Amino acid sequence: MATIRMIDIAVNLTDSMFKGIYNGKQQHIADISTVLSRAWSAGVDRIIVTGGSLKESKEALAIAETDARLFCTVGVHPTRCNEFDESGDPETHFQALLSLAKEGMDKGKVVAIGECGLDYDRLQFCPADVQKKYFEKQFELAHMMKLPMFLHMRAASEDFCDILQRNEDRFTGGVAHSFTGSAEDRDRLLSFSNLYIGLNGCSLKTSENLDVVKDIPVERLMIETDSPYCEIKNTHAGSKLVKSSWPSKKKEKYDQDSIVKGRNEPCLVRQVLEVVAGCKSISDVDSLSKTIYHNTCRVFFPHDLDSAADALLDGGQATSN
Repeated sequence: MATIRMIDIAVNLTDSMFKGIYNGKQQHIADISTVLSRAWSAGVDRIIVTGGSLKESKEALAIAETDARLFCTVGVHPTRCNEFDESGDPETHFQALLSLAKEGMDKGKVVAIGECGLDYDRLQFCPADVQKKYFEKQFELAHMMKLPMFLHMRAASEDFCDILQRNEDRFTGGVAHSFTGSAEDRDRLLSFSNLYIGLNGCSLKTSENLDVVKDIPVERLMIETDSPYCEIKNTHAGSKLVKSSWPSKKKEKYDQDSIVKGRNEPCLVRQVLEVVAGCKSISDVDSLSKTIYHNTCRVFFPHDLDSAADALLDGGQATSN
């Protein structure tokens, strides 16, 4: 199984579920090391830990420093953009993000600015005007640090693409992660030549989702779990294309040799790869994984492009309709 090399570009390792806490209640021991060990055995060889606020970005960096294969992002999620104004001094808050990004880059750990973007599905957490203001502001971070962006877009493609277009000169590339949009949304994102699309279980829920995914060129794809969320459930259209499985137990009956039922984790990025291959009628999953690996290195690990390119040449490039 581990001959396939994968990079999970979105893991929320700061989430309390990885500390064994669900809805404020301790259900089992903290098990990040067990979760990571399962991921490495499954063929994941790098993970990007998501930062979604200043505090969370600090935690993500601390986690990334515990293993050479862990990296992270620094940024503020659209639903948390109120933190700029609530800090009492938005500019000082911005400078704190900048200095954290610099520190993390110096340590070789911060590979992107984000998670940032727009989320109009959850305006109860932060109004659209505040989201737009501080999404735009985070392009300054990316520009100053010369880093790609890790982007979030929910029910906001028009404003999202307008802001991207306005900031194209400050935007070296990135990924719109956890994509669940329409064919039109897909095509708008693909019109930005330096933007990739990240897929997880939420991207593969319905047959409509799968139709949209079918026409994303493999050269523009990345894969992720967004764990502990966005697993591929048995009720999802994509589940019929899943080939691999792990034993699972309910959190109340925790067993370190099993995944926790209902909690996604990075080893399951393999299933995302399998569903993408299945819905695009690609029989050579190994070749597909090499292409996606290369895409990911191109954006987040450009210094590794030569080795990724060699692997691609050895395996041949996956193609789809």
